[in-house]
Amino acid sequence: VKQFLDNMCNVGLHFVLIMLVLGKFGITASSVIAVIGSVGLSVGLALQGTLSNFAGGVLILILKPFKVGDYICEDTHGNEGTVSEIQLCYTKLLTVDNKTVVLPNGSLSNSSLTNLTQQNKRRIDITVGISYDADIRRAKQVISDVLEQEKNCMTNEEPYHVFVDSLGDSAVVIGIRVWVKTEDYWETRWRITENVKYALDEHQIEIPFPQVSVSVKS
Repeated sequence: VKQFLDNMCNVGLHFVLIMLVLGKFGITASSVIAVIGSVGLSVGLALQGTLSNFAGGVLILILKPFKVGDYICEDTHGNEGTVSEIQLCYTKLLTVDNKTVVLPNGSLSNSSLTNLTQQNKRRIDITVGISYDADIRRAKQVISDVLEQEKNCMTNEEPYHVFVDSLGDSAVVIGIRVWVKTEDYWETRWRITENVKYALDEHQIEIPFPQVSVSVKS
């Protein structure tokens, strides 16, 4: 709100300054208003996009789908990043590789977006394939042991789940679901994925690659 009002005051004070300067040249405010009224339709059509973005900015501040500091993903074009600034007509996102993405408020208010940090916890979903020759019960126990040792898992609030997700062409797909705090999501996901690989290798449980059997007829 502070950023939005700061931009609004900036524009308003520039307008007042222009009116004061015109007054020094003998041009009255009523004359300026009359001119603006006569060309109002043309100006309105020319600024249609800008007015739409301004209205979108007001809606964002009222409805609060996101705020400064939230990490959002715009579903229409796939732009994502941390909201760094909400201006009169545009919202600025800071990407993870330190790029600034400028998005019009009109499109943000009229399209779907995903707020990834609004909630205080997130669920990690990981899948890993094991060989059809492997012992499924043993593999699930090995993965469960990895999750038991993971410090960021919210096992007290939401129990983790290790299950057979599907039977693929070349592997039995094991699914892993665990809840963590939002700020720990990526660090925990990467660590679990790495530790599951180490644990399966240690217990000689194969993670197969896609295989195709080819028969050649002479």
